[in-house]
Amino acid sequence: MAIEIPSDMTPELVPFAWLLGQWEGVGVLGYGQDVPDRQFGQIVSFTQSGLPFIEYRAESYLLDEEGQRTRPISVETGFWQLGRKLQEGDLGPGLIPGAAEPTLATAADVERLRREEGGFEITANINHPGGVSELYVGVIDGPRIQMATDAVMRAEGAKEYTAASRMYGLVNGELMWAWDMAALGHEMASHASARLRRTNAAEVVR
Repeated sequence: MAIEIPSDMTPELVPFAWLLGQWEGVGVLGYGQDVPDRQFGQIVSFTQSGLPFIEYRAESYLLDEEGQRTRPISVETGFWQLGRKLQEGDLGPGLIPGAAEPTLATAADVERLRREEGGFEITANINHPGGVSELYVGVIDGPRIQMATDAVMRAEGAKEYTAASRMYGLVNGELMWAWDMAALGHEMASHASARLRRTNAAEVVR
């Protein structure tokens, strides 16, 4: 499957090009004996703004037995990027602007970050309603991502949630993902998975 790479994409985001766009589909959620399996729908978008990160947003909603939407259940937002040490020319902290030219300006610059085993290290922060924020570290290797939480931050009143892992892959043009988590006093166990189809092409946010 050919992957279109936006002409203005900063080079270090090229490994993420296969994710760009909006995806929609259905999946199954549950969590051991506490949460029986239920069907849900999801709309996921991955966009880029010319900066060295991908913006992530996922809206999920319950479906009835006929596959019709009933009510929303969650929204996730976050940023995904290559895992590397930031340099003086990179943006931040706060609103401190980065240099006009990207720190990694060429494909050769990015290639130097490739691991000996293949693929690139990545980081992703994902924010949830209810006072939970996750920091993931992992690897993107072609059209496949595997990542696990390096840290979970919870507000004082948040429900217990201690760790998670996620897997994403492009299979026959569809985005497949699976999410395991440790929460509510339980060890890591399967929580949700879905199959999504692209509903529009890569979009650049201005």
